[in-house]
Amino acid sequence: MTQQQDKKRLVVIGNGMAPGRVIERLLALSPEKYQITIFNAEPRVNYDRIMLSPVLAGEKSYEDIIIHDEDWYTQNDITLYKGDPILFINRSEKFVVSKKGVSVNYDTLLIATGSSPILIPLPGHDLDGVLTYRDLDDVEAMVVASKNQKHAVVIGGGLLGLEAAAGLQMRGMIVTVLHLMPTLMERQLDAVAGELLKNALEARGINVLTRANTARITGTEKVAAVHLDDGTVIKADIVCMAVGIKPNADLAKAAGLKTNRGIIVQDDMRTSDPDIFAVGECVEHNGQCYGLVVPLYEMAVVVAAGLSGQSVRYKSTTSPTKLKVTGIDLFSAGEFEKKSGREEIIIKNSSGDFYKRLVIENNKIVGVVLFGDTADGAWFFNLLKRGVDISTMRQSLIFGTAHDEEEPLTPYGGQCSLTA
Repeated sequence: MTQQQDKKRLVVIGNGMAPGRVIERLLALSPEKYQITIFNAEPRVNYDRIMLSPVLAGEKSYEDIIIHDEDWYTQNDITLYKGDPILFINRSEKFVVSKKGVSVNYDTLLIATGSSPILIPLPGHDLDGVLTYRDLDDVEAMVVASKNQKHAVVIGGGLLGLEAAAGLQMRGMIVTVLHLMPTLMERQLDAVAGELLKNALEARGINVLTRANTARITGTEKVAAVHLDDGTVIKADIVCMAVGIKPNADLAKAAGLKTNRGIIVQDDMRTSDPDIFAVGECVEHNGQCYGLVVPLYEMAVVVAAGLSGQSVRYKSTTSPTKLKVTGIDLFSAGEFEKKSGREEIIIKNSSGDFYKRLVIENNKIVGVVLFGDTADGAWFFNLLKRGVDISTMRQSLIFGTAHDEEEPLTPYGGQCSLTA
C-alpha cells in the first residue's frame, strides 16, 4: 500500500476560521495521519472574518486578510473545493455529496458550517438594497452600494451593526443606526458605557436611535425608507440588517445528528456520531452557542487533539470582548447585573471619553467594563478568570497595573466611587 492509502480520510465541511485553526494544529500534531478534503460554500480560500470591517472601511483588501492562500493547501496536500457546499451526509456508508455532485468518502468528518445572519421578516425585507453583514460577499455588496448611494440604515446596535455603520460612513454614506434596546451593545456593555458609546458615535457623525422598533421597509422595487412604529420615517438607499446570527445546523439535523439551536457536541467536540466532530458557530455545547473567536479557537484546539488521538475536553469559559469602533476602544468581560452582595468600583471623567467599572463579589472581580482606555483589560480579565482575591489591592484596584503605586492619581481628571 502507498503512504497515501495508509492515511485516514478526513473531510471538512466549511472553511472558516475555526476549521482552519483545527487543520493548522492537526498538521502540527499529526502531519501524516490524514488525507484532508475541504468543501467550502464560499468561492474562495480561508480568510479572517474579524478583519471584514477594515475591508468595508477601505483600509484593507481581501488579499490582506487571507489566512491560508492557495499555496498553503497545495503544500499540505489538502484538496479544497471552493464554492461547493455539501448537501448530503450519508452516515451509514460514510460519504458526503456536494452541490456540484462531488462524492467523497470519509473515516472522520468535521462539520463547521458556521452561522447565518438573521433576517427580520419585516414588510419590505425582500426589496433590493436590503443587505446583511456576515461574509465577504456581504461586504462587497455594501461597497458597491456605497459608490452610488447616499443614505444607509443599519438595523442593530450590536458588534456587527456598529462595525457596519462605521465602515459605511467611512465609505461616505450618511448612516443611521436603529437599535431596539435602550442602550447599544447591551450584551457586552453596561448602560453607562452603552450611552457613552452612543454619544461618541453621534459626535463622529453617525445617527443613533435607541428604543427604535422598525415597523417596515418601503420602496417600489428598491429600498426608499425605513418606518418606525412611532411614525418616524428615515430615508434609506440601503438597509443593513445586523441583528444576530443563527447556527447552521440543518445539514447535521438532516443527517440524523442531535441538534437544538446548534449541533449538540460533547466536551470532546464529538457529535452524537462518534466519527463526526463539529466546531465553530454551528455548535451547541452545554446549551450555549458561540460567536466570538476566542471560544471557537479553544474548541479548535480540542478537535485537533481528538483527531490526533489525544483526549482533551472543552470547558466553557468567560471570553472578553475587545474592539475598536470608529476609534473608540471598548473592553468588557463577565457580569454587570446589580445583585445583593455585589460592589462596584467606578471611575469616569466629565467629558465622557473615559469610564471604568469593576463589579466585585466576595472579594473577586466578576465583571469589567472599560470605555476609552482598555490598556488594563487583559490584566483585569486575568484577575477575573483566575478568581483572584483582590482584598489587599481594593483601594487602588481601579487604577489597573498601576495599583501598586503608593499614591495613585485619578487619571483624566475623573472621579472615583465605590458603591455596594
